[in-house]
Amino acid sequence: MKSDSQRRRNRNGAACMKITLVGTGRVGSAIAFGLTINPLASELLLLNRSRDKAEGDALDLTHAAALVNSNMKIHAGEIADSKDSDVIIFTASVPFRYPEQTRLAMGIENMPILKESIPELARQSPNAIILMVSNPVDALTYETIRLTGFDPKRVIGTGTLVDSIRYRALLSTRLQIHPEDIRAYIMGEHGDSQFAASSIAMTGGERFYPSDTSREMFEKTKAMGYEVFRLKGHTSYGIAMATITILDSITYDLRHTLPVSVMVDGYLGVEDVCLSMPAVIGREGITRILHPVLNEEEQDAFRRSAEIVKQTLVDMEAG
Repeated sequence: MKSDSQRRRNRNGAACMKITLVGTGRVGSAIAFGLTINPLASELLLLNRSRDKAEGDALDLTHAAALVNSNMKIHAGEIADSKDSDVIIFTASVPFRYPEQTRLAMGIENMPILKESIPELARQSPNAIILMVSNPVDALTYETIRLTGFDPKRVIGTGTLVDSIRYRALLSTRLQIHPEDIRAYIMGEHGDSQFAASSIAMTGGERFYPSDTSREMFEKTKAMGYEVFRLKGHTSYGIAMATITILDSITYDLRHTLPVSVMVDGYLGVEDVCLSMPAVIGREGITRILHPVLNEEEQDAFRRSAEIVKQTLVDMEAG
């Protein structure tokens, strides 16, 4: 555990960070608001295809920040203004038209947006960590690594973190155990081929072996994002807080273990694709990728996710 003095030093160090947020739609605006409540940097730059939208958000958030113990500068700008950013959060995307639009169709539309801005953002901030939020997140995380040439440890997709949070919340309600005390991961694709790594889920050193309960909770988890879309037309708050959780671990070098989309390093014979695995995240980005011992069914599910994401990449390039 870190002492209070160490935490104060860390927070003072974090105050000089610059964060660029690309895309101020519903998700981007939710992230920006979260960062206004919990300022993790001295400067927050908002970029958007509509400069007026970014300017409006910057003004609104600056007014909100007046009620928070913060001197974080919040402003809108262009890519050139992102120079020397410490972290770039990428949420730019076409709207997800549920239920008509598939993730592949969304990826085909989002690829030109990525190619238009990511290389120049990387050129302006060659030492930045990039957090990819846009969908299909695994494919776009991979493309970001390819387009920037960045060390893969500095490109992180939000991946199945939000799915894992939903899964833990459901298990918490059923088991009457606080969700922070439950170690349960959704792994693989942030999509329909994701799977619950039930064989390694535990609390207090006690495993939750695969059961009817865990399978039921997982099926509810898979459907939950679509249910939110059905009810309100979009998701925003859950993914915003998931993004800020990653950012918090980077800012304060907390080394939290989080299920995020990373370049798979040969785990289970899989490579050259991004999928969600438990990864340790600190000030330099991904400091370590963990290799949990999965059962045979889960191993097959991970490999199946890899094939699906690889095919998505092929199809996205083909347009």
